[in-house]
Amino acid sequence: MEENIQNTQENQEQNQEVKQEIKQEQKKEAIEKKEVKQERQEIKKEVKQESKIVKEKKDFNTWYNKWYKVLLAIPVIIMLFSLIYLGIFFSQHHDIMLKDVSLSGGTIITLSGDVDSAKLEGLKATFPDISIRKLADLTTGRTIAVVIESSADSDSLKTETEKILGYALTEENSTIEFTGSTLSAGFYKQLIIALIISFFLMSIVIFIMFRTFIPSIAVIFAAFSDIVMPLALIDFLGIRLSTAGIAAFLMLIGYSVDTDILLTTRALKKKEGLLNERILGAFKTGILMTSTALLAVLPAFFIVTGLPDSFRQIFLILALGLSADIINTWLTNAGIIKWYCDKKGIR
Repeated sequence: MEENIQNTQENQEQNQEVKQEIKQEQKKEAIEKKEVKQERQEIKKEVKQESKIVKEKKDFNTWYNKWYKVLLAIPVIIMLFSLIYLGIFFSQHHDIMLKDVSLSGGTIITLSGDVDSAKLEGLKATFPDISIRKLADLTTGRTIAVVIESSADSDSLKTETEKILGYALTEENSTIEFTGSTLSAGFYKQLIIALIISFFLMSIVIFIMFRTFIPSIAVIFAAFSDIVMPLALIDFLGIRLSTAGIAAFLMLIGYSVDTDILLTTRALKKKEGLLNERILGAFKTGILMTSTALLAVLPAFFIVTGLPDSFRQIFLILALGLSADIINTWLTNAGIIKWYCDKKGIR
């Protein structure tokens, strides 16, 4: 009896062990099935994403191949209108820009304290070319100074200002600066020569880099457009350029060329994907660079109103030039480079 009972217990234990092994195997199978299912789902997702990317690339290639020549023409038309406007402007003003006192000569009077600038508007009757602007505290917005600029001589402008304000201008409440027209004209001429030389040297470097005519001309044309378009808009708005404004155009030469060099270099490299893919890759990098620069200068222009006018003029010109660079690089330059690569069989 005892042996039978022991055998029965042993059989039961064996059965339990077998059942546990079966359960463990079933769990393993379930886990394996679950893992296989997850792997299949991940593979499906990857295949779906890849097919989506392939479709988007195919759609972009089809669209870009069809319309890139039309897109190329848009900035060219804007450029032609800008040149025509500058020609008309030159015939009316005998110069391609309006110049402030720092470039044309004249008097600058800075009045300290919270001066009522509305009273000073009466000076425009005597001095039609006068410019009046306020300098405000960045935190409170309170006027801390008023700047008066005119091509008139310092004595006559000071006398009229004292009449309107009702008190004498002294070293304690004002500063007066006078620049002769001859000195200003010489300085303006030097700045223009510096701008031309910088552009010429940049062109030489571009030709040395690429050693091919069409890509080099495309880069130079884009850089030239980045200067002409903002200048035409500034003339249209009636903004008088200072020495800082000329310096901003010098800065634009460097800002505009970097994205053009990036695009041309990427497009002419045959081993990094197809041509459209290389252009799109360069666009993603270049637009990030330009957007970062715009986000740096635009808030400074619109928010920081207490800055001197020369600083705000630099920010404005850079913002206009960078905006022009977006269309000149990614429509005109990209279109010319693609056209060139198609003709040369560069894929």
